[in-house]
Amino acid sequence: MRISVVVPAFNEERLLPDALDGIRAATGALDARGWESELIVCDNNSTDETAALARGRGAKIVFEPFNQIARARNTGAVHASGDWLIFVDADSRPTRELFEDAAAAIAGGRCVAGGSTVRLDTDRFVARFFVGLWNALSRMCKWGAGSFVFCEAAAFREIGGFSRTLYAGEEIDLFARFKRLARATGRTVVILDRHPLATSDRKVRLYSVREHFAFLLKVSLSAGRALRDRDACFPWYDGRR
Repeated sequence: MRISVVVPAFNEERLLPDALDGIRAATGALDARGWESELIVCDNNSTDETAALARGRGAKIVFEPFNQIARARNTGAVHASGDWLIFVDADSRPTRELFEDAAAAIAGGRCVAGGSTVRLDTDRFVARFFVGLWNALSRMCKWGAGSFVFCEAAAFREIGGFSRTLYAGEEIDLFARFKRLARATGRTVVILDRHPLATSDRKVRLYSVREHFAFLLKVSLSAGRALRDRDACFPWYDGRR
């Protein structure tokens, strides 16, 4: 078994080193099973030291010039040689225990894809409330957060990868297609919840409640069409770090 860990990264010099160190430690769970692994960082047109830092930590660097997280993940997957893909965002820190749970799901043979609940590094009540709400929806609807997705590489390619028309919410669209594939093939989609993925509170710190509300309102009033507008999805693309 060979696993490819893909990290999309746009101007992530501050948080990427901790993420890569965490991923390296977490892959010990794969090593223990005798599985091979590779670490791929897709530099999504960064203007800082993202690529150099990743290269210094032994990652394979690929480049995606179009600034869109879906394309960055897809480009990383194109260069991946693994039987399974694990996508981890550059501001997240997976644990060995989370990788062990993902490996167990993979080894079980019935899972085609999966995700994880998340834990935000913040003590702000509103943020914790919405993370709790997301985790509940994630478990109920089998939606994986984009910050941690694992899937069979052949299945990922069969369904066409992440949608290139979406600038946010692309993980929900991806899991909808994985669920259809799972139903058609008698397999399953899982959401791991024993060891939630730790991810940064960057968006909570850098964007006001008013900005978050304005984004959600625009998505709601447009019936989701705003997710196809890069400018409307500014928290992912305006470069605040």
